[in-house]
Amino acid sequence: MKLAFALVLAAGLATVRAEDKLTVASLSTVLSDVAKHVGGDKIDLIQIVKPGIDPHDFEPTPSDVRAISKAQIVLASGLGFEGYLSKLEQSVGSGPKFVIAGQAIKPIMGFAGDHDDHEGHSHSHGQADESGKTPDPHWFHSVRNIEIVTNLLRDAFIAADPANQAAYTANAKAYQDRLEALSKWVRLQVAQLPKDKRILVTSHDALGYFARDHGFQVLPVEGISTGDQPSSKKVTALIAEIRGAGVKAIFAENIENPKVMQEITRETGAKLGGVIYADGLGDKEAATFEDMIRHNTSTIVNALK
Repeated sequence: MKLAFALVLAAGLATVRAEDKLTVASLSTVLSDVAKHVGGDKIDLIQIVKPGIDPHDFEPTPSDVRAISKAQIVLASGLGFEGYLSKLEQSVGSGPKFVIAGQAIKPIMGFAGDHDDHEGHSHSHGQADESGKTPDPHWFHSVRNIEIVTNLLRDAFIAADPANQAAYTANAKAYQDRLEALSKWVRLQVAQLPKDKRILVTSHDALGYFARDHGFQVLPVEGISTGDQPSSKKVTALIAEIRGAGVKAIFAENIENPKVMQEITRETGAKLGGVIYADGLGDKEAATFEDMIRHNTSTIVNALK
């Protein structure tokens, strides 16, 4: 990925702005939302990656990098979700403190390539383990993981701005209470589905953490995009698997290749269950983490009941 980092390597990268508020730059729409809850009016939040933007197409611009270099804290998903992250860290030097959310959670490990080629894109995976497995970077589809990351942000904000420790602690506690209520709501919704009906056919394998938490099996439809149609052999195998499992509905992030989706529904009798949010928040619908989880859960449960 070509980034114009060289344009901002001049002086000033390590400068901390002398302002009352803690300056936080976020490379994740989900982390921006968590930061708002934890930081409240004590932080100045710079949303580098905004809702509605495909994070796989995103590249920081020179102005983005300048803004990041002036921040005191930079929030990133990690686990390979931001393919440009290591270059960005090198570019801005020792000025901002990078807080990598994925480092705080236990990732789901899959074989390299398990999450590649969705929507015509690919993740730059995190480091592989001894068996060649790489982490699933979609950690934010677990409410429990968000609870862990809420504490991570709380501690990072306190370390950088100890004068406002009480505010960050109270804000994090209030958000944790909301997350606990959200988690209970999701469990109640999913409980409406018999275990043998908890099968997710999705555009790509992004809901692994949701599936792990709530007992779903994921059958990803990889490679569905206007520029990269799956082979007929692959579609045939998927159709057979959907038929064998008696799947009632399939889900897409967006329907970029309606012909393939129509073929799958026609051959299997499954319906299009709706659109889910997989790689971040929306700009209108699913504009907060809580809204995203509620939307995805309701869409999935209502279609599979």
